[in-house]
Amino acid sequence: MRIITDERCIGYSRPGHPERAERIITTLAKLRGQTELPITWSKPSPADDAAILRAHTPEHLARLSVPEDLDDDTPAFPDLAEYARASVGAALDALKVARSGETVFSLMRPPGHHATRNRAMGFCYLNNVAIAVLEALATGAKRVAVLDFDVHHGNGTEAILLNNPGAAFLSIHQFPCYPGTGTRNVGNNCFNYPVLPQTLRGEYLHVLVSALEHLETFKPTLVAVSAGFDSYARDPLAQGSLEMEDFHWLGQSLRNLGVPVFSVLEGGYSAELPELILAYLKGLDGK
Repeated sequence: MRIITDERCIGYSRPGHPERAERIITTLAKLRGQTELPITWSKPSPADDAAILRAHTPEHLARLSVPEDLDDDTPAFPDLAEYARASVGAALDALKVARSGETVFSLMRPPGHHATRNRAMGFCYLNNVAIAVLEALATGAKRVAVLDFDVHHGNGTEAILLNNPGAAFLSIHQFPCYPGTGTRNVGNNCFNYPVLPQTLRGEYLHVLVSALEHLETFKPTLVAVSAGFDSYARDPLAQGSLEMEDFHWLGQSLRNLGVPVFSVLEGGYSAELPELILAYLKGLDGK
């Protein structure tokens, strides 16, 4: 198992904001202290502007250097563009590692799946997973599927990949919930699986199984995962119902697809986030 991370990603914060540095600090402590899963650690490479600009406008990229909040949820910070670029770099590295045959996870912040082509929102500044998918398609991948199991709809990823013939986007998420999108399928390649708040765990798992079966029909040669752990039953930002063992099962299910998979961290705001990530990683690694 390779984990791509950089402790510099904990260098920004705003008091009371749920997307806080402790998400990474506590997860790093958990992963470094455990002995069940052998881990190779890597730092992200610099992200190339050409890769970023496949997904975002030049104006959006420039806006990240302006010291003004982008919206109420998505503040500006000193050196924000550098933090966002590092997270992109980790996703691009994760793509390369997956193609080489390793199991890989990008453990970085900020997350990315709400960022659209020209707008930062929902704690997200650059869309890490969409940038990596477009890089994959530009460098020879034939069919790339994105599975987004964050409890919030990946509206930015959907918007960027909409009707791209080489990509499929599948999102399992709570609705009603932020950002208020994802009620139906859109275009010819974006498939949404909304679940109601407090959906029973068994029903939630049934929806996940349906999405995974749908993903397999696309016959992807590569799978990108927006791994959000806020569908956990005790996450403070939503009303999901999944338990720790369900994230292990998700990891196993993705491993069993038999194609390269890379995962990037999106949401997850409970105190149990480190244990949830470890369970998922163990599933991915066949433990």
